[in-house]
Amino acid sequence: MTAFHGKSDGHVLPVTHPKRPRSPSSYGLTRRLLRSLVALATLLVLAAFFVLSHEPPPPPDLSIPEDRLPPLYHDFRQRELNLPHYDAYENNSSIKYFWAAQHAHSSGWGNVMQDYVMMALLAHATGRSFVFDDYVWNANGSIYSDFDGKLTPSRIPLSALLGGLMVGGPMLPGDNTPRSVNKYFFERVCPNPTVVHVSDVNTYDMRFNELVPVSDVFNTWVDVISAIDDPCVMLDPTENQVFDNWVFGKKRRMLPFWPTISRSPVLTSWDWSALVHAAYKRNRHLFKRFPHPSSRFVTLLDNLGLSGSDTPSSVIEGLMAIHVRRGDFEGHCRNLAKWDADWHAWNSFPEFVDKFEKPRDATPDEVLNMYIEHCYPDIQQIVDRVRRVRQESRSKHNLNYLYIMTNAPVSWVEELKSALAEDAEKHRQKWKSVRSSKDLELTWAETFVSQGIDMFVAQRAEVIIGNGWSSLTSNAVMLRMTNGFPTDSMRFW
Repeated sequence: MTAFHGKSDGHVLPVTHPKRPRSPSSYGLTRRLLRSLVALATLLVLAAFFVLSHEPPPPPDLSIPEDRLPPLYHDFRQRELNLPHYDAYENNSSIKYFWAAQHAHSSGWGNVMQDYVMMALLAHATGRSFVFDDYVWNANGSIYSDFDGKLTPSRIPLSALLGGLMVGGPMLPGDNTPRSVNKYFFERVCPNPTVVHVSDVNTYDMRFNELVPVSDVFNTWVDVISAIDDPCVMLDPTENQVFDNWVFGKKRRMLPFWPTISRSPVLTSWDWSALVHAAYKRNRHLFKRFPHPSSRFVTLLDNLGLSGSDTPSSVIEGLMAIHVRRGDFEGHCRNLAKWDADWHAWNSFPEFVDKFEKPRDATPDEVLNMYIEHCYPDIQQIVDRVRRVRQESRSKHNLNYLYIMTNAPVSWVEELKSALAEDAEKHRQKWKSVRSSKDLELTWAETFVSQGIDMFVAQRAEVIIGNGWSSLTSNAVMLRMTNGFPTDSMRFW
């Protein structure tokens, strides 16, 4: 199954009907009867389309055909609409809410997650309930969108990706901050909220000045929201995000904010959805020494509590996870070279072994080649880097399992897997397993949140090699740093 790490522009697919082949028996029919049959067939096609478009799909099944409509996650959406604390909150006028109605959308999960984290931090810092919405790819009201020629849900309930306090789970003991609520509950209890315009608060310096740390911007927003008496506050949905996407690549601005973000329960209590956990559990034999889920022994281990911890902060011992971006990232890497772009801030902690030093006094071709090597390495470069990092880690880590997080075509991934296995055997460091995102056994519902599965593995692997310009790598590093993973366990191309 494909792990979705990013998306191209989506659009609503037009309704089309396949041409019906002309049957030889139709030649002998009268025109009137023929017109009646055509009309009836047309009605049947339209009726079928209407049912498929408006009725929930059948339960997830590993054997479904490729042209099946994507799941709409009705069960998850229904649970979000009926969280257990809603009754108490609906009758409690002291509860305050914060709804960032201009959440990032039409982007890969990595960028959307960054925005969600920052807005949840702001809600918690101001003592307000965090109002969450779907993971939105297409915000135009469509049910499905086109991603690289394949249908994908335009909206996925956030609880299909995340668990815990981000989607209404309990706060930590002693934390009196109201629990998160879905946006539909917010709209019901807050029909006339106070609307804050981002442009009225964010000055030019707050947005673009390299000398203004994000911590200053954050504190300014805490002061603005805290000064509002209205329990119902929302940001204007037509404006930019509070923290523009590009700021996450500015280490000079972001790193001073780390003491604040790393201590917040938004990260210390971070969790993934039941869907992600179930997918990991079924596929954990790919990441460590563990029987295949079809084995009765697996059930026995689980029942006896001997299968090991699978919490977000527990280490998958012996696993190296590598993040290999392909597809549209090649063009993106070329643009990064033109923009003289640095790595994402969370990939740039000074304690890290690997650092990106932008080339100076180099020709344009030399600059481009350096960016490509670190951003879009070829198979041989990947093989060499994996071998080198594994050797350098030998004194602390016994790495025997290799997992490739990638959006590359299956044929290319198989070539890479073979090259990695052959190189390891050649250097007498044979891997016990070399697997990839394409080897995951996923249900239909899990397929469309598989980026969460890869991130769950990446944040727990004993060692990772990531892409310094990738938000997915950056978010995994952020969670690893929060959970106290050694700084030398985070490496880069």
